[in-house]
Amino acid sequence: MNTETVRLNITIPKDLAQALSRFAGPRKRSLFIVEAVKQRIEQKEKEELKKKLEEGYQAAAKESLAITKEFEVADLEGWDEY
Repeated sequence: MNTETVRLNITIPKDLAQALSRFAGPRKRSLFIVEAVKQRIEQKEKEELKKKLEEGYQAAAKESLAITKEFEVADLEGWDEY
């Protein structure tokens, strides 16, 4: 973990701040927030990667179909003999 830190001033709803203090403790809120933000960022990165992979697979499938159609005549040559 990077040891260089940046101080942020954020505003959150009061009930969320109370829940944060209750679960993390008053002296460990920053660590709790860091872990929560890291987890959310990882989730978003995975979603983004999944979307890009899906788009890539769809593009590859279209390209494969186009190539298959292009060579369909050659593939079927000679089959009527059997």
